[in-house]
Parts: sequence; C-alpha cells; structure tokens
Amino acid sequence: MSSDTLAKIPAASEIPEPADVPRIVPQRRYGQWAAAVVVLALFGFAVNSVLRNRAFQWDVVADHFTSDSVLRGLWLTLWLTAVVMVLGFALGTLLAAFRLSANPVLRAVGWGYVWLFRSIPILVQLLLWFNIGALYPQVFGVRTVNLLSPVAVAIIGLTLHEAAYAAEVVRGGILSVDRGQIEAAQALGLSRWRRWRRIVLPQAMRAIVPPAGNMLIGTLKGTSIVSVIAVDDLLFSTQLIYHRTYQVIPLLMVATLWYAVVTSLLGIGQHYVEKHYARGTENAR
Repeated sequence: MSSDTLAKIPAASEIPEPADVPRIVPQRRYGQWAAAVVVLALFGFAVNSVLRNRAFQWDVVADHFTSDSVLRGLWLTLWLTAVVMVLGFALGTLLAAFRLSANPVLRAVGWGYVWLFRSIPILVQLLLWFNIGALYPQVFGVRTVNLLSPVAVAIIGLTLHEAAYAAEVVRGGILSVDRGQIEAAQALGLSRWRRWRRIVLPQAMRAIVPPAGNMLIGTLKGTSIVSVIAVDDLLFSTQLIYHRTYQVIPLLMVATLWYAVVTSLLGIGQHYVEKHYARGTENAR
C-alpha cells in the first residue's frame, strides 16, 4: 500500500460516530424488586411471629431437644432409615433386574410387585403386617405375635414399600445408559461384570442418585408413621412426653427441628454425591 493511500485513511479519533446509534439501557425490573420486598416482609413477619409467640414455649423446646428419650428416638429413626434403605434398594435392584429380564415370567413378577406395593398406602401395609396374626396365627410352629415385634413389622412394611420405588429408580437409571456403549464394550471383549462396573453403573448412577437421595429423605420422614404401631421412634418419643406433660406444641417442635436438621445434612451429602457422579459432564457443579 502506497504512502498516499495511507495518508488518506483517517485516524480512529477522526471517524465521526453515527448520531442514530441508540444507547443501551438496562431494563428496569420494578415488578421483581417489589415482589422481593413483599416476600422479605412476609418472611420477616412470619419469623417474628414464630419467635415471639409464647405458645411455642421455646424454653421447653430447649429443655427437651437433647433429652435422653428424644435422642434414643432419634437414634432408632436413623437406624430404621438406614436398614430400610439398604434392604429396600437390595430388593429393588433384584426387581429391576426382573423387569429388564428377557424372561416373561420374571418381567411379570417384577411388574406385579411394583404395581401391588405402589397401590397400597404405607399406613395400610403397616397395619396389615401388624395384624398378620389374624391371618396366620403360627408360622413354623411359632406364634406370629411372638415372631414379629413392632420394630420387625416396621422394617418389613417399610422395606417392601421402598423396594417398589427403588426398583423403578434403578430400572430408569439403567435404561438411561446408551445401548450403543454396551454393544461397543461387548465388541471390545469386556466381560459382563466389567461392562456393568465400568460402563453401565457409573453412567446409571447419575440418573439414580438424585431420586435415591429424595427417597432417603422421604424414608427418614416416613418412618414417623411407625408411631401408630408403638415403635419408639423420634415422633413417638415426643408423643410420650407430651401425653404426660400436655405440652403438645413445643414437643412437636422438638421433633420438627430434629427432622429439619437431619434432612438438611442428608441434602448436603446428596449434593456432593451427585457432584461426584456428574464429573465430566457439562452440567457438573
């Protein structure tokens, strides 16, 4: 390019700005700010009402929050939740294998189990198992009343109920894995166990963990229903106290706060487990 041509090119500072270019102004979202103010005001009013309402008797809540009977009930609730989840997912995994089997009989058994136990409310199931002696007074020569304690009834009823939902969670997770990857692993000569351990399970867990975490929290709260068959869980322990002291609201608040604490901790654990299995994906956080 010649020097005469360069001389004709104006400098950047000499280029006039077009007069008709509009200036970009951020949109003012007055409605969102007004809604936020209203929500915060209502939240503050609710918190103030709860803290200043003497009917809650927060001093009584503090006295019983870590009492021996409440902590024993809390321990039984946690233990019952862990046992039911382990047994429920073990049985649910077997049922998921039945539903994915090529054998029509196994598929029918798996489908029938899921249909039956998802159709019957958990309270009805517990009451049926609690009164099983009316149907079978003796099993293997042992009286059913002596064979099934309230805790055993709670474990059986909750496990059978959770297994039906766990079966669908596991089945959905396995079906979420692309079939082409399994076929590629077969083409590479990987054994069935290595295919499941290296290919299927790591990817299926991304779909299994979120609903499984919700099931765990739901099971923790659902164990409160065993109080109807006199299992000494967290709720039943607080009920025993307020039946004696008539301080219903503060003792219910004790149970509510403990459930909130434990579910919050489980939610944090679920977040990190999901993050672990989401490694390498775009939506991992």
